[in-house]
Amino acid sequence: MGVLRRLTWASMDHEARNALCDRGLSAIFDPNLRARIGAIIEDVRVNGDDAVCRALRTFDHVDIAPDQLRATADEIAAARVDDDVDAAIEDAIAHLRAFNEQFVERHGHWSFVSEPGLTVGEKVTPVSSAGLFVPSGKASYPSVAYQLGVPATVAGVPEIALVVPPMPDGSGRIDPAVLAVCRKLGIEQVYRVNGPAGVAALGFGTASIPKVRMVVGPGSSPVACAQVEMQRYGTATMMILGPTESLVIADDSADPAWLAADLLNEAEHGTDSAVLLVTPSSTLADAVDRELVVQLDQLPAERAEAARSALGVNGGCVFVDDLEMATDVANRWAPEHLQVAVDSRDEASVVDRIVNAGEVLIGQHTLFSAGNFVIGCPASLPTGGFAHVSSGITADTFLKRTAVARADAAALARMTPTILAMSRHEGFPAHANAARIRLS
Repeated sequence: MGVLRRLTWASMDHEARNALCDRGLSAIFDPNLRARIGAIIEDVRVNGDDAVCRALRTFDHVDIAPDQLRATADEIAAARVDDDVDAAIEDAIAHLRAFNEQFVERHGHWSFVSEPGLTVGEKVTPVSSAGLFVPSGKASYPSVAYQLGVPATVAGVPEIALVVPPMPDGSGRIDPAVLAVCRKLGIEQVYRVNGPAGVAALGFGTASIPKVRMVVGPGSSPVACAQVEMQRYGTATMMILGPTESLVIADDSADPAWLAADLLNEAEHGTDSAVLLVTPSSTLADAVDRELVVQLDQLPAERAEAARSALGVNGGCVFVDDLEMATDVANRWAPEHLQVAVDSRDEASVVDRIVNAGEVLIGQHTLFSAGNFVIGCPASLPTGGFAHVSSGITADTFLKRTAVARADAAALARMTPTILAMSRHEGFPAHANAARIRLS
C-alpha cells in the first residue's frame, strides 16, 4: 500500500486547493485552543512565576520552585556533549555567523543626497531585548538554539533570554546541547519553562524571567497560538513559525530513493507536519512511493507514524501538467522549505519562478537536513503560508531602522511650498507656520 496521498492540481476545485494550502492554520486558530492558551496567558499575567511553575507541573510533569526556573551559571558551564556533537555545533555556528555577518555588512547604515542640501538615510540598531523560544518535549532541538541565537548575537541585541521546555524524562533538566550552544554564544539567561507559559512570561516579565520586546522561535500549534495571542499585549512576534512543512518539485531526472529520503526528512517531525511532492511524472511518484515504504520500515514507530500523517493526511503528491504549473502550486502553497530536484537545464527557470518560499534548496545534494543544521541560511522559517509575506529569522529580525535626515536652509526653502500646500489641504496651520516662520 502506498504512502503518498495523490492529488491532481488541474482537477482540484477551489475548495480542494484551499484545503490543501490552509494546512496548520485551523489548528493554530482553533477557538478551543485559543481559549486554553488564553487561560494560561492570563494566569501568567496575574500570577507570574507561580503560573509558570504550575504550567510545568501540569504539562511537563516537572515540579520546581520559581528560583529553579533559571539555569545556573554552573549548569551552563558544566554542560557537555559528545565530541562529534560539539564539533557539529561549532561548524553550524561558524556557517550561521558568516551568513549573518554578511547580511549586517550589506544592510547597515546608509544615506544619499536626495537634492542639494538634503541628505536622507537610515541608521540600523538592534532591538533592546529578545526572547528566544527553543522547542523540546518529544525531541530536543539545539539546532534551533543556534539558528535563533547566532542572528540575535550578530545583530548585537543587548539582552537575550532563552526559554526551553525541560527534557521529557521528568528530571527538569535542560538538554546539555542547548546549554552548550548558549555557552558558546554567551547567552546567560536560560529558563526551563513550558512552551506557551514561557512565551507569556517573556512577554509580561515575572520575578524570575525578564520582560522582552520580541519573542521568536518555532513550535507546536499551542506555542504558535501563544505567540499570536501575545501580540495583543504588545509583544512583537514572527508570523508564523508553526509545525514544519516542506515541498519538493521533481521530475524524472530525480533519484527516487533520494527523493523519498528527503521527503521523510521533514515528514518525521510530527503528525502535524505537511510534506508535498509536486511532479508531472506518475512514474516518478510510483518509484518514490515504493522507496517510502522501504525507508519507513527503518524508522522508529513514532517517526514513521508522523511521516505517514505528513505525507498522507496533511500532504502527499500533487500531479501537475508541467514544471511551470509546479511552480504555480509551490507559490500558492508557499512552503517553509522547498527543494528543486529537476533536470539541470530547467533549474534556473524553476528557481526564477519561485517567489513564495522560506528557503529554496537547489539540487539533490542540497538536503533539507543540511539547511536545518549547517548551511547557514535561516532554518527558522515562516509556515502556514506566511512565506507569502514574511521571511526566515536572520540578523535582520533583530534589527530596526531609524530614518535620519538633514536639510539646510536652501533645501527647506525649496520644500516649503509643498509643506504649505499639504498643511492647508489637511487642515494643520501649525505645520504650515513651522515652515513659514523660517522664511522671514
